[in-house]
Amino acid sequence: MNNRISNLLNTVRCLRRCGSVLAPKYSGATRKHASWVGGHKDPLENVNFRKPFPSIFPSPHGSSLRFLSQKADVFSTGDEIQPEKSTEALGSEQVPQSSLELKNLKDDSGGSKAKPVVDHNEQFFNSLRKCTCPSDVLDLASESAVSLKHFTNCLTTAWRLLKTLSEDQQRYEKQLIFEHPVFVKLCQHLLRDARRMTRADLVFSLHAVVNLGVPQNTLLVQTLLRVCQEKLNQLDNRCISVLATTLAGLDKDKNVSALQAGLLLLAEQRIPSIRDIFILQNLMKCMGKDAPVFLKKKLEMAVLKEIDHLTYLNARRVFLGLVAMNYCSIPILNACSKKIQENIHDAQFWHLILILEACHNLQYRNVKLFSTVADYVNSSVCILDKKQIILFLSAFEILGFQPSELMGVFAEKVTADSEFLDLKSLLIVLRVYSRLNYLPKGQHHLFFETLQSCLNKYLPQISNTELLKAVYSLCILGYLPHRALDQLLQKESYERLLPSGDLYKEKKEMMLRCVKTCMELDSPSFTKPEFVPNENFSSLVSLNLRKAREALLELLGDENMFRQNVQLPYKYHIDFEIRMDSDRKKVLPVTATDNHPDTSVQRLAFLFVPLSAFCLGTTHPQGKLAMKKRHLSKLGYHVILVLNKKFQEMTNEDAVEFLKGKIYSENASPIF
Repeated sequence: MNNRISNLLNTVRCLRRCGSVLAPKYSGATRKHASWVGGHKDPLENVNFRKPFPSIFPSPHGSSLRFLSQKADVFSTGDEIQPEKSTEALGSEQVPQSSLELKNLKDDSGGSKAKPVVDHNEQFFNSLRKCTCPSDVLDLASESAVSLKHFTNCLTTAWRLLKTLSEDQQRYEKQLIFEHPVFVKLCQHLLRDARRMTRADLVFSLHAVVNLGVPQNTLLVQTLLRVCQEKLNQLDNRCISVLATTLAGLDKDKNVSALQAGLLLLAEQRIPSIRDIFILQNLMKCMGKDAPVFLKKKLEMAVLKEIDHLTYLNARRVFLGLVAMNYCSIPILNACSKKIQENIHDAQFWHLILILEACHNLQYRNVKLFSTVADYVNSSVCILDKKQIILFLSAFEILGFQPSELMGVFAEKVTADSEFLDLKSLLIVLRVYSRLNYLPKGQHHLFFETLQSCLNKYLPQISNTELLKAVYSLCILGYLPHRALDQLLQKESYERLLPSGDLYKEKKEMMLRCVKTCMELDSPSFTKPEFVPNENFSSLVSLNLRKAREALLELLGDENMFRQNVQLPYKYHIDFEIRMDSDRKKVLPVTATDNHPDTSVQRLAFLFVPLSAFCLGTTHPQGKLAMKKRHLSKLGYHVILVLNKKFQEMTNEDAVEFLKGKIYSENASPIF
């Protein structure tokens, strides 16, 4: 008993000495606070920590959260609320930490002599490094954490361990964290001592509590945001990077907006001196697409200065940073693409998916990068899940890139075992293969039959819109799924498919028209007509076809030798039509052949198409263009596809020679 009284008196004397040095003149609130600290009364003792969840998240019967305007503690539990201290008062409150240290650092003999804090810190951080889950960290905090540095490191370590877990594990661990009584204590210590934290502890603590799931509208998060505003100019580049990452994941509110505005001003000053690409890409994320263009250019120049030191990890992050800013810097993207290609075997599955999505968002097309990724996925296809392969195929389809080898291997897997294809996966596969116009060599009939069998299995439960998409995809490939067609064209289905006021009604009508055209032209019973009437044609040509018209006039000498803007049945359109004899030696006037139809007359259809109508980096037509070419051929036309962009780059003389070769040579390639 004597030892306990002695310890208590020594502690009080020590605290009074600390208090006299730190704050010679106490305010009333400060004296009151010091009195309960000196008596070892913890204001957290009365809090019911057995039910911490309602303290953190609002309950449906009335929120227990207290906001900044209420000047309350971070969690309201029905107990006495301590008023929010002023900046000066909080800045002077160093007594609680000291009391905890002295209370816990007693020697074995029970005397008042404390162990060196350094030894305890070393022991604590060694134990912290050995923790394997967030709950271990909180258990350690309840036993050994005695200082503000300990509290902040416990939270950041808990987040570091949490983010390595799977989503299901994270949900479970978060529940354990919020149910752990020490978590509330740690949060309250952060709230009370926010203005006493070092700049690193401040931003890392904010980053940790936000990512651990503490709601943004709690007093804790809002207070940390406000203190970050006050200390913004004191933050070093590393802290700015962490803060930028945290703000990028928060919703807009007054504190977040103010902090982001200040961070932009600070970044503008600091960017030229930053040499760390990791920090630069974090700033990209924080600035976002609304950042001023001049600031985006500053970041671009700063990254280009350090581009020689780029690593694979930073290259991936810079990709995502550019997406966040919605800023396409070709020099940076080319350098990042090269680094990713060099280290493709170190890439993880989700990283590659994110890179492909970033390329789409930035409208960046790099055939070498896409080919490298496709080859890598193809070489790893035996260890990848089939659903993962579908995600890659979908990403490539959005980019308009055809990974032919990968699509061939996957088609073999589908024909061998299609049980893994649920309805969503089936629709993706149909969309990918139809748009990229890929038919497996030597087994496309078996592939189509397998897909049709899968589709038939889902007919009782499929929606009308999904059914239309599936049938449309198969029709583009030239295959008619009869059972699905019968269900689609039933009167009830047709009426439900096109309700009044449907935002996608026009698109659905186009798809239905395409399906009906395929049913007629791709039917085995369809025969080539002797003559195809032109519904109408116009002498007017668009600006991008004037060069072609002038070249044809110079080559053929008369407007009667060709026809332009020809509209055919089935809503098909031809840019230029030329008619020739059976030997392709002589061009015939179109009016003469109209009056005397002759089956020996050859009809040429010139289609000037954009690059986007072909698979990226090839002259392989995508699905809709391939279908049009197939149908025009069935209508009796010899179709010649011309890349309009390349044609426009030709001189007038070269354009004439090019068209001459296409018209008079039977062996000429049907595609430019």
